[in-house]
Amino acid sequence: MDLLTEALASMRTRHPTSVRTDGRAPWGLRLPPAAGAGFHVVLYGSCWLVPVDAPHLEPLPMGAGDVVFLRSGAHFVLADHPSTPGEVPAPECYTRTPPIGSVVLGGDGSRTSLLCGNYHLDMVRPHPLVRQLPEVIHLPTRHGRHAELRATVELLGAELENPRIGSEGIVPALIDALLLYILRAWLAEQPADGEGWSAALRDSAVAPALAAVHEAPSAPWTVEALAARSGLSRAAFARRFTALVGEPPMAYLTRWRLTLAAKLLRDSDVPLTTVAARTGYSTEFALAKAFKREYGVPPGGYRRQARAA
Repeated sequence: MDLLTEALASMRTRHPTSVRTDGRAPWGLRLPPAAGAGFHVVLYGSCWLVPVDAPHLEPLPMGAGDVVFLRSGAHFVLADHPSTPGEVPAPECYTRTPPIGSVVLGGDGSRTSLLCGNYHLDMVRPHPLVRQLPEVIHLPTRHGRHAELRATVELLGAELENPRIGSEGIVPALIDALLLYILRAWLAEQPADGEGWSAALRDSAVAPALAAVHEAPSAPWTVEALAARSGLSRAAFARRFTALVGEPPMAYLTRWRLTLAAKLLRDSDVPLTTVAARTGYSTEFALAKAFKREYGVPPGGYRRQARAA
């Protein structure tokens, strides 16, 4: 079971949006806070990512091939130099040139070209795998690092530099794939003896239990049944699972079932009885009680709100 793909799919509210940014020094682009997660790829040249109102973060230099993932879409400035003030471009700076839009800003100095965008994810109730990510993930792809991610960046750069027939379908697919490659590369860099979800996905006891929950969320799981998958005693399994995942096995099971229920309510018209059956609740009433406790509204109300958004 591909937990990373499932976790991201459960949070996605709509397709990513993106824009190509071409700046000539001096230039500065203000990135106000946005819902979801942000990403920036340097296609050509170099720049700085400067945090705003975040004294715990340092300005980050970026070069061609670098990829940055911003977990929470926080407030940043992209600029040719840390001292260059960021601006919100005027509407006339934007153009719609398939396969994506573009913005041109700055003076007549050295050129930098980037792909900037936003993954629309539900960050109100993020999957714990995403919640545990650092606020900023910086992945240089030069010098032979992260070959698949580097190849995706190069393909994106080629399609944006020279759009051809098919580019309008290729670019969105590459941007979708970029998110998975970013998180895969980050997970691969984590130490084998680390903690959290990067360790849980590799753990010989916890990973099989997580896979079982994701493969069959409606099954009548108990701690004993999941411990049997792990090869540990009930108590030892519960301790290990809680230490790595960040919550007890039954709490994670409930969270995942309700996350799936919310996705079904957002993305389909299946009746509530079907939603309940697919997510391990014996009746529509049992689902409604658990769902309202977690989301603050009953399933029907949540579906109406999601459709109206």
